[in-house]
Amino acid sequence: MAEIPIRSFGVSVVLLRNSDAEAEVLMLRRNHTLVGEWCQIAGGIEDGEKAWETALREVKEETGLTCARLYSADICEQFYEADRDAITMAPVFVGFVDARAQVVLNEEHSEFRWTSLATAMDMVPFAGQRYVLKHVDADFVQREPVKHLLLYES
Repeated sequence: MAEIPIRSFGVSVVLLRNSDAEAEVLMLRRNHTLVGEWCQIAGGIEDGEKAWETALREVKEETGLTCARLYSADICEQFYEADRDAITMAPVFVGFVDARAQVVLNEEHSEFRWTSLATAMDMVPFAGQRYVLKHVDADFVQREPVKHLLLYES
């Protein structure tokens, strides 16, 4: 019996800030893969790194921002890759940053937008991304995050 492998080699980070009493999510427009599509922060886990450490590093590398708090979202983003005939699963993290902090993009992205979660759901191309954003809205914006999911606080 043939099997489809499940791969987990990267992370996904939904970055939030509170602006005028409304939570905003950072959306990035991609330059290399999925060119022109809007997404959240994502990146590969390096040797010796824990997934949450990757999340902090990728936030800094892709946006120049530092998370004040980082949570496990208690969910994975998953998708099927036809070219590899594999299922990829990426743990999702939720980072909170200072509303006044300035974004400095690296070469992976051409532009950024801080937007409402509802608008972000219309921007992303994949159902899995919309599912993650709905989950983050319900469990990190509409209610106080569960304290046991806190991984890092500066």
